[in-house]
Amino acid sequence: MGAEFVQFSLTPILIGTLAAIACALPGNFLILRRQALIGDAISHVVLPGIVVAFLLTGVVAAIPMLLGAAGAAVVAVILIEAVKRLGGIEPGAAMGVVFTTMFAAGVLILEQSDTSRVHLDVEHALMGNLESLIWFRADGWGSLLDPVALASLPDELPRIAIVCAMVVALTVLFWRWLKISTFDEGFAEALGIPSAAVGFGLVLTAAVAAVAAFDAVGSIIVIAMFICPPAAARLMTNRLERQVWWSVAFATLSAVLGYVLAGYGPLWFGATHAVSAAGMIAVVSGAILGLACLFGPHRSRIGIGRQDAA
Repeated sequence: MGAEFVQFSLTPILIGTLAAIACALPGNFLILRRQALIGDAISHVVLPGIVVAFLLTGVVAAIPMLLGAAGAAVVAVILIEAVKRLGGIEPGAAMGVVFTTMFAAGVLILEQSDTSRVHLDVEHALMGNLESLIWFRADGWGSLLDPVALASLPDELPRIAIVCAMVVALTVLFWRWLKISTFDEGFAEALGIPSAAVGFGLVLTAAVAAVAAFDAVGSIIVIAMFICPPAAARLMTNRLERQVWWSVAFATLSAVLGYVLAGYGPLWFGATHAVSAAGMIAVVSGAILGLACLFGPHRSRIGIGRQDAA
């Protein structure tokens, strides 16, 4: 039983958990800054950028994917400004139009291009390929100490582990700047903290996390993890430090429980086939947020902004 778990379930659970944490950490500050839709926007803009980068380079690699996502973000900003100025549309509506249009364009390009051979098609773009990221060379827990077996780990695991570690390190390193600039930009500027640069760095970090998670878990989990765990954590406490820990716990619980329910839940109810792990993880994260809204200690708070969370 242990050998089967290590081979088939350990790496997908680890990848899903690390991706969820990497997205949830910057999501806390986006939520408090009332910029939660930026996470949604990033996940939408990432798709056409990654697809175009693959078509130009022919490889699925971190650097081309990140450059493609960055280029798509620049295009999105230009289009949003054009729509606002030429059409006289308010910023929120302009963002919604541009992001959904670019995401749809990415889906259309995927459908018309031969990318399925590298697990980059519409299904994988939305749902990822978490279930297929198994550790073929593992034969039990002892494989964790076997250099030969470790060399055959899915590439997505070390990639998302590095990005998650980077996100954690940046959060710790710039904690004071993030906290002050999130709650009082004027006070931050008075202290010499570059609030605009901190905000840009936060968005850039979220974009890197989204790109790293995209290949393994797809856009659905990325969207859910930027918002659901931090929003649920916001309803559990009015202290930022505790909120971050709650969000990490909720992200981890969503990934682990969602993966288990995707594989075994249908069998418990008499079905014969498993369901999408990414979809179930997103559903579990939404259910956790729903429970926090009903039973969280701070559920009576109107909105989930930055008040009283310092």
